[in-house]
Amino acid sequence: MSTEPTSAPETTTPAADAPAPEQAPAREQRAPRGQGGFRGQGGNRGPGGNRGPRRDNRDQKPQEGDGPQMIEKVVFINRCAKVVKGGRRFSFAALAVVGDGKGKVGIGYGKANEVPDAIKKGTANAHKHLVSVKLKGDTIPHDVMGEYDGGRVMLKPASPGTGLIAGGGVRAVLEAAGVKNILTKSMGSSNHIAVVHATLEGLRKLRLAEDIAAARKSA
Repeated sequence: MSTEPTSAPETTTPAADAPAPEQAPAREQRAPRGQGGFRGQGGNRGPGGNRGPRRDNRDQKPQEGDGPQMIEKVVFINRCAKVVKGGRRFSFAALAVVGDGKGKVGIGYGKANEVPDAIKKGTANAHKHLVSVKLKGDTIPHDVMGEYDGGRVMLKPASPGTGLIAGGGVRAVLEAAGVKNILTKSMGSSNHIAVVHATLEGLRKLRLAEDIAAARKSA
């Protein structure tokens, strides 16, 4: 067994002329908050920057349609079942009210095998039967009683702020006609068709003071 002295590990020292290690690049500065932009771009996100002007549609006014906006309401949808050899066959009927909210209103009735088709037919029929009624601002000029078949509807004018005191088919007809303050009472049949037509007949009976005065002068 040989006993040779072990030498200590050699320590290497960097040479004086060796190049120094490269330093890490400096961290990019973040743009101050509120100025926008990406790092190093100086805030080019505003108007005229890299992203272009801001597209803001808040100041644009809604475009008006070609014709007047019509109010369309479906009062009642009736389902009829027919028993055939294979089972039941259903059909639907829709009662619709149409108006412009300025004194014109119409009632329509449509039948079809599907609900959307029935509503479409009823609305189209209502457009064909528009009539003009006499209004005094947001209410009616005087008391009136409308009658149609078994339906009887009483209409009374009301002061501003009263609101539309009505329900069911009566309310649908008055909203479509543009009445906002009125008192009503249904005193006859509760059938939707009778009530709606009775309300329309009552509105058609209305006369303004100028019309009555002109009729008296001509008589």
